[in-house]
Formats: sequence, C-alpha cells, structure tokens
Amino acid sequence: MTAAGDGRDDAAGVDTGAVVEPGKRPARRLHVRRGEIVDFVYFLLATLAAIWLAWLLATESFDVGWFFILFFILFWGLLAYLVLPRLHRILTRIYVPNYFIGRARTSDGLLGDPINLAVLGSQSQLQTAMADAGWTLADPVTGRTSWKIVTATVMRRSYDEAPVSPLLLFNRQQDLAYQQEVAGNPAKRHHVRFWKCPEGWRLPGGGEADWLGAGTFDRAVGFSLFTLQVTHKIDANTDIERDHVVSSLAGDSGTARVDVIRDFSTGYHARNGGGDSIVTDGHLPVVDLRALPARAEFAASADVVEEAADRRPVSITLGVALLALRAIAGIVFVVNTAMHWTSFVHSLEVDIEDIDPATTDAIVQAIAFWTMVVIAVGIIVQLAVIVLVYRGSNWARILAMTISALAVIAAAVDFANGGQQVILHTNILGLPLDILVLLALSSAPASTWTRRIRYLRLSRPKTRDVGRRH
Repeated sequence: MTAAGDGRDDAAGVDTGAVVEPGKRPARRLHVRRGEIVDFVYFLLATLAAIWLAWLLATESFDVGWFFILFFILFWGLLAYLVLPRLHRILTRIYVPNYFIGRARTSDGLLGDPINLAVLGSQSQLQTAMADAGWTLADPVTGRTSWKIVTATVMRRSYDEAPVSPLLLFNRQQDLAYQQEVAGNPAKRHHVRFWKCPEGWRLPGGGEADWLGAGTFDRAVGFSLFTLQVTHKIDANTDIERDHVVSSLAGDSGTARVDVIRDFSTGYHARNGGGDSIVTDGHLPVVDLRALPARAEFAASADVVEEAADRRPVSITLGVALLALRAIAGIVFVVNTAMHWTSFVHSLEVDIEDIDPATTDAIVQAIAFWTMVVIAVGIIVQLAVIVLVYRGSNWARILAMTISALAVIAAAVDFANGGQQVILHTNILGLPLDILVLLALSSAPASTWTRRIRYLRLSRPKTRDVGRRH
C-alpha cells in the first residue's frame, strides 16, 4: 500500500502533494499541530459547557409548569445533537483507527456503513452510469433541505432529491450521493454514497480503485441507538443493496465489467453509526466504467471533491448567526440606553467624598459616556469578527470562541462559588448563546473548513507584483 493509503490528510483537509526529502520534516508541521491542539481544547471546553447547559435545562424543567414539555424537547435536542455526538467524537478519536478498514465513519467518529463496492472510471463516467440507471443525485444537507425531508416524511410526500446524511472516508464526507425513492415515500429508499480515492491510493492488497461506495437501503425512520437522533434505519443485509447498485452500474450495454474481490473483508455482523445491524459476506465488487462514453452534460463537470471541501459548512453559518444575534442585542442595549440616558446615569452609583455635587455629576456623566463608547467599540469589533468568520478567517473564529469561552468560564466560576444563579429563560441571550457559539465554531466541519481556506489563500500565487512589473 502506498503512503496515500492511510487515509490521512493534513490539517487543511487537503493533500498538498509536496514531496518531503528523507531526513527533513514537512513544512509548517509545528504550526499544524498547534492548531489542532487549540481546536481540540475548545472542542473539549464546548462539550463540557454543553453538558452543563443540559443539566441546567433538566433542573429548570421541573419549575416551569407546562413549559416542562418545551424544556424536555430542548433537553433532548441538546443531548442528542450536541452532547452525545461530541462525547462519541472524543472517545472514538482514541480507539477508532484513522486508516482505511472498510467502514465509513459518522461525523461523530462512530463506525458507519460498510464500504461494499468500488468503481474504476472518471467522475463523468460514474455520473453517466448512475443517471442511465435511473438514480437521482441527492441534494446537499442544508437547513432548507433538512426541513423539507422532515415535512415530506411526516406528510408522506415524495422527495426524490432528499439529502443523505454525511459519512466520512479519507477524512471527508461523500463526494456524490444517489438515491431511488420507493413508492413515493422518503422514509424508504435505495441510496449509495461515493468517495473519490486520493491520488495514488490503493486498496489493501494493491488493487486499484478510483471511487469507493457504500450502498444501503433505508427501511424506516427512527431513533439512533447511540445518539438518540432522528435518522433513517437501514436494512441489515447490506449485500442486497450492494448487488442492486452494482447491477445498476453494470447495466445492459456491456461496456462495464464487474470483478469481485472475494473475502475482501471478513464476513461479519456489526452495527452502523445509528445502531442498526449490519450483515455482509465481505466481498467487494469492482465495477470498471472506463469504457463507458460519458454524457456531454457530465464531461465538463468540475471536481466535486474541491467543490464539497470549499462549501461553507452549516456550523459556520450558524455560528455567524449566533454572533450576529449577540451583536444585535448589544446594539439594542446601546440604543435603549441612549433613549433613556438620564435614567442610565442615575443608575450608576459613584460615591466620592469631599467633592461637590456638580463635580460628582460631571464624573458620573464621563463614566457613563466612556462606558457606552467602550461598548460601542466592542460591538464594532464583533461585527468585524462576524464578517471575517463568515469569510473563513481562522484567527477570527478562534477570537470569537475565546470571547465566548471566557464568558462561560466566568459564569461557571461565579455559579460554583455561590454567586448569581443561572436562569435560562431569563438569560437566553447570555450563557446559552455563548455556549452555542462555542459548539458551532469548535465543530470539526468549522475548524477543517477555516484551516483549508487559510491553506488555499497561502498557496494562491501572488500575481500583484508581477502585474505591476508588466
């Protein structure tokens, strides 16, 4: 197996292609390691903060009457979508191998669906074969498409392009995902994910593959055994779906050839990331599409690996929205204070002995004025950070997390020392907002994307001076 076969990427999420001479260390290796440590510290801190927030939700739910139902839903959502996935990610980082073992991984680090087929051929040839076989390209996972599949499932309406949850291989999510809906019910569908293999990568044993796929059949919607999230439940016999996908790719044209690597992995019984049973014989069909003429509509398509990696993750958008909400709250405070300036000044208690009342009033006015100036400057800085985080600035993301982390730590220390009690329903724009900012910006997609954007900017050719000389 070549060096590319271990499935490891650099911190920017890309293979730089640089050749390292024997005895020399890769460039910027120390910086990469430091960045990973910083991200892991914030990830761990956000996890602990989320556990504390879940505990506060659980304890407050007993004192809010009928709002108990709402608090219980919030508690379940926080536990299922933030706390448990992060705990799994921390633990699986320790014990799950970070190299190819014939299984995809969930974004939480759990072992996901089995890799049960391989493809030889270009992206356009694979897209042509899937389109000819009647497969539909799945929509990307966004807030809009996620809500659409929820409503379609509840209302039992057809959604042919329903998104497929991300699974990771080679440290990235699938590059292509296809599905075939069954009887117009989005809860039941054939679906398969494909990952582009890294340049020069080989299967264990030396076999070639341009794409690896994981085909499974969604039989219903239910709760994940490991995270309690709402998810699709797959049929246990994944070999049936594998054979369905392979027969679709092979088609009737005779241009595709199928070879089978028998006992590629030991036949086993296991569970995927949602806790569903998996049964497979361990064989790996390899579909050769290199003789298939590609459709013109796919021949000029861009590299999906680059497109997927450059797409802004939902966690960044969510983090920016939360930061904007905090900035808006600050603006509202400044405006409200300006409208009630006299009341604000009188609320400041300044006791200075041996100074006449007129001088005291002047000092209080100065303190109030400069306090508002500092708050206004802070809001401007927040707005600048929001723009930079949205554009992919890694240092701005770390600065935003640092500010939220300091606020959370201060609240926790005060709470532990018997200070002011934290009441969530009266402090919704305080501690909960800071914790949610930490959770969003410390997520793996957010950190990987910002480091990749930084790498792309650093590696971009500097043509400004060249243009001036010409």
